[in-house]
Amino acid sequence: MSTAPCDMRKSFRGLTGVVRQRLAEDPLSGHLFCFINRRRNMIKCLFADRTGMTIHYRKLARGTFELPAFEEGTAKVEVDSATLALILEGIELKSAVRRKRHTRGR
Repeated sequence: MSTAPCDMRKSFRGLTGVVRQRLAEDPLSGHLFCFINRRRNMIKCLFADRTGMTIHYRKLARGTFELPAFEEGTAKVEVDSATLALILEGIELKSAVRRKRHTRGR
């Protein structure tokens, strides 16, 4: 997920350029890349698989999307699928309670 605001007028070519330049990643890697606007009420997610690219676009009617905590000057932050689901639903990450999960080797 990009931590800097992105122009929501960008489409496939513009977003792949942001992935290459700002995030220093390969847009065809199979990762999901998410971009948020300055007001944090819109989000676009870019995904490429072997058959093509897709953009998922979401706008909140009320409220803002919350980014996970990150260090100042960081261009990107990696999030897991559960955190991404919370972000896309517009849920406040600080108030979300995570239960302990089983981990391998413990």
